[in-house]
Amino acid sequence: MLQSGIINPRVLDLIARIRHTNTLVIADWAFPYWPEIETVDISLTRGVPTVLQVLDLLTPNFKIGRIWQAEEFLGKNPQETVNEFARSFGQIPLTREPHADFKKRVPGAIGLIRTGDTTAYGNIILESV
Repeated sequence: MLQSGIINPRVLDLIARIRHTNTLVIADWAFPYWPEIETVDISLTRGVPTVLQVLDLLTPNFKIGRIWQAEEFLGKNPQETVNEFARSFGQIPLTREPHADFKKRVPGAIGLIRTGDTTAYGNIILESV
């Protein structure tokens, strides 16, 4: 029985299928539904869990080569929130682009994990190494 890290079987199944250069979306509670890709909804209530909680659980075992995020994130959130994301991103290369361009990347992802996060434009796309 798994006793640490991610224990959700649907999330484990999804991330186990991601290979070199595939992408995974971690999205907030209001992110649009994308019928083209598998969505694992782990939202419990507004704010639970957060995008960063999911990211922080993924990073020990998931090699991330790049992160994408909407550039609108910077203008819509307090500096404290921007700093929290920067801490979780660490040294992983980050590309911020207009939200419209960010959303164009979504259909190419292997899947999407929907959280309860309420951070404005806090959605991220991870590219595996």
